[in-house]
Amino acid sequence: MNSQSPRRTPDWMLERIALGELPPEELAAARERLAQEPGGPERLAALEADGRATLERLPPERVAREVEARFRRPPARAPARPAWVRPAWGLVPVLATVALFVLARPPAETTTGEGVGGPVAGDFEPTRSKGLLPRLEVHRQRGQGGEALADGSPVAAGDRVQLSYIAAGRTHGVIVSVDGRGAVTLHVPEEGMTQAAALSPSGTQRVGGSYELDDAPRFERFFLVTAEHPFALEPVLAAARTLAASADAHTGSLSLAEDLTQVSFTLEKQR
Repeated sequence: MNSQSPRRTPDWMLERIALGELPPEELAAARERLAQEPGGPERLAALEADGRATLERLPPERVAREVEARFRRPPARAPARPAWVRPAWGLVPVLATVALFVLARPPAETTTGEGVGGPVAGDFEPTRSKGLLPRLEVHRQRGQGGEALADGSPVAAGDRVQLSYIAAGRTHGVIVSVDGRGAVTLHVPEEGMTQAAALSPSGTQRVGGSYELDDAPRFERFFLVTAEHPFALEPVLAAARTLAASADAHTGSLSLAEDLTQVSFTLEKQR
């Protein structure tokens, strides 16, 4: 019997995998196919490393200033059709190009849970960026595999879940959860830290260790709080404790500084 080699993942799909631009189930399937492909994991790792290197060479502040200046500069003549802004430093990887538009969008608009590539799981709070946004992914462990959960999925006490995040260019973050009993649990960074954790700015990153749901009633709600700079952990924990003790814990937002972006993911507890 002849064995057929796996089909090579095209570059455009590899970029979407690295950026986490696919819905959770489709992203998981694409990553699984890539893992079976000869050289696939190495191609993905090289692309993500290239993106990180580009972000290090081009600080976000510099990129934002350049793109904003180009948006404001009047064109010499009316273009025949809409054109993308070209970076001033020549050809750069697609990861950096996406970062340009995430950072350069005006602050006036509020977004909902639709990011690049269609609807994504999680409840996005108002944010100053429009485009690719941070988000959480949650998988329930099933035997040797995992089941991708959607925001609002029913779960039960004893279920074990795995958290992953997509930072979308943000460099620092905190993951904390509140439950129907009013408890607050810190997932990232580790206990004893005073500052937000350094995040991998591109791709889907799995949080170390899984989390077993207890018998707290009604819901378990996870928050990903991110920024493009270091920030203190305690104000986030204080905001989580305040929300957990309020009547709005199931649907409300954390009261945070304006330079922090938050996204939540809720699991509904079954009796």
